[in-house]
Amino acid sequence: MKKLQERDPHTPNFGVMYGRSGEGKSYASIHAQNKTRAIRVEIGESWNRKTFVRAILLECGVGAPRGATADLVAEAIGILGDDARRPLIIDEADKLVDKGLIEIAREIAEASQVPVLLIGEENLPQKLARFERVHNRVLDWYGAEPSTPRDCRLLANIFLPGVEITDELLDSVRIKGEGRARRIVVTLASMADWARNQGVKALDSQTYKGQIFTGEAPKPRNLRIGRAA
Repeated sequence: MKKLQERDPHTPNFGVMYGRSGEGKSYASIHAQNKTRAIRVEIGESWNRKTFVRAILLECGVGAPRGATADLVAEAIGILGDDARRPLIIDEADKLVDKGLIEIAREIAEASQVPVLLIGEENLPQKLARFERVHNRVLDWYGAEPSTPRDCRLLANIFLPGVEITDELLDSVRIKGEGRARRIVVTLASMADWARNQGVKALDSQTYKGQIFTGEAPKPRNLRIGRAA
């Protein structure tokens, strides 16, 4: 985000953050939003062109945006352009491409010249490649990385308070969760419940008998009802 804000005026103003589901992209964008006062929208499954622009205006403080889509776009450009360092973050940007809304984002970005960060899944760069006028305007591509052991320890400090966990067990949580922060957090929350129910303050690979979330769906159960005696 800083790179986009501090770019040369003659360079593009799009940035793209992409990665697998659960790697913490949305949480990272919320952190960036809080640091930069960014306008942030998350594309909904049912959105169309007008819904998208209305959402931007609502986040800009416009109480009840009304008018034709072109008028709403012009209004958004005017408001965003008043502070050219205040970024626009668009989460779930895959849907922006899939729904044919990406050219609206390009129009707003080009006319307002604000930093625009698109956030989406791993294949977002390939999707954007189909739209040359957008793809050529990307200043920086940033791929989200799997959680490191240090990341896991920091997450454990937050979601497993008051309980010690060995590096070995914590790394097992990281590996089995494929380094995805969301899976790690779910496991740590489950560990906190397990430790509380068991009345323990320390966890290791030998003593912990609870769940480690891997993202796999539970296997079908074969439930049988016996006859009453």
